[in-house]
Amino acid sequence: MNTKDCGLELKFCASGQAVTVRDGTAIEGYASLFGLPDQGGDVVAPGAYARSLAAQKARGGTVKMLWQHDPGQPIGLWEEIFEDARGLYVKGRLLPDVAKAREVAALIGAGAIDGLSIGYRTVRAAKDAKGQRVLTDLELWEVSLVTFPMLREARVAAKGESPEAAIWRDLAEALEGAAAELARR
Repeated sequence: MNTKDCGLELKFCASGQAVTVRDGTAIEGYASLFGLPDQGGDVVAPGAYARSLAAQKARGGTVKMLWQHDPGQPIGLWEEIFEDARGLYVKGRLLPDVAKAREVAALIGAGAIDGLSIGYRTVRAAKDAKGQRVLTDLELWEVSLVTFPMLREARVAAKGESPEAAIWRDLAEALEGAAAELARR
């Protein structure tokens, strides 16, 4: 599939964060975070997914779980997708009867794969005062497990980690990074 033909955009770039799979198949984490610029300079606004998620629910559709944005490689099912104050939270499971899903579970378990990435079509966006594109209405097509998510913070939560624990862990990591940066100066 050529993503340009259908207007599909992907958020994909380096991450460097460790992730795990719980119980061999359970996947959860933030696929998108509000207010943070990604590697391309885009910022997703709160509520950007609301219309798309409501429309999918109304028609009985689902957001696909893919491997590396490849529509020929579905690897599981997203069973819960919702926006909260932090961003777009996804929870699902890898399908153990799918060979690629078993490979993905092994890669995550080994720390080789560490990211979530979204495939979407922009419905509405505007430039802010900093020149960043602020995405206010997105049509969400899929959420992929990927090697390099465009938003560094978009990743699968650690084993047994709640969304609240993830917030505190991310804050601690950000503070540690800032302290290290100040020490280098």
